[in-house]
Amino acid sequence: MKTLRDVRVGETCVVKRVHGEGPVRRRIMDMGITKNVEILVRKVAPMGDPLELNIRGYELSVRKADAEMVEVL
Repeated sequence: MKTLRDVRVGETCVVKRVHGEGPVRRRIMDMGITKNVEILVRKVAPMGDPLELNIRGYELSVRKADAEMVEVL
């Protein structure tokens, strides 16, 4: 299973599924990370956390722990 955390800088991926449950999953989906959305990984902070993404026309920073819950193609 490939997760959003495994995507390299400059690569684009498509969300296959959001794992997790309850409020954590809801928070990820509220940020716009839903099934079949295309995501571009713009940057990764020097220590690897957080990731900066382009999604739905805006920039979003996501922690590694949250990125691991997003399965991508």
